[in-house]
Amino acid sequence: MKNTEEKKFAVRCRAVIVHEGKLLVVKHNHGLDFYALPGGHMEWGENIEDAMKREIFEEFGIEPQIGRLLYIHNFIEKETKQSIEFFFEITNSRDYLDIKKLKGTHSHELSEIRWINLHDDIKLLPPQILSNFKSNSLLSISKNYPKFLNF
Repeated sequence: MKNTEEKKFAVRCRAVIVHEGKLLVVKHNHGLDFYALPGGHMEWGENIEDAMKREIFEEFGIEPQIGRLLYIHNFIEKETKQSIEFFFEITNSRDYLDIKKLKGTHSHELSEIRWINLHDDIKLLPPQILSNFKSNSLLSISKNYPKFLNF
C-alpha cells in the first residue's frame, strides 16, 4: 500500500429480523455470492438508529421497530477501507413475512430477499451471525450485548 492512499471508514447498520425460527436475509445486486442482513451505509450527520430506519424503509417500504443493539462488526474491507457495522434487532418481524410485498424506493438494489431456517446451507456474512442463528443464540438475552465481531 502506498503511503499516499487515503484510508477511509465505512459505517453501516444491519437489521436482525427473526420470526418463528427464520431469519430474513438479502443478496445485493453487486454480483456477490453471499447473503447479508438488510441495511446499508449511514449518511453524513445521521445517527445510527435513524440510519437503520431509513435503510430498512428504503429496501422494504416498512417502518422498522428497532430493538436492542446486538452486534458490532469491525473489519478491514480493503487495504484502505475499514468497515464498522451495527446490527440491531427489529421487533416487528411479522410485518416482513410476505417478501413479495416488500417494496421500497431502493428495492432495486436487492437481487433476492429470502427467509432462511436453521437447516439452510447458505453463505452469510459475517459468518458468526449465521453460526449464532443456527445455534439459536442470535437473539439471546445476555448482559454481554452488544457482541463484538472481529474477523
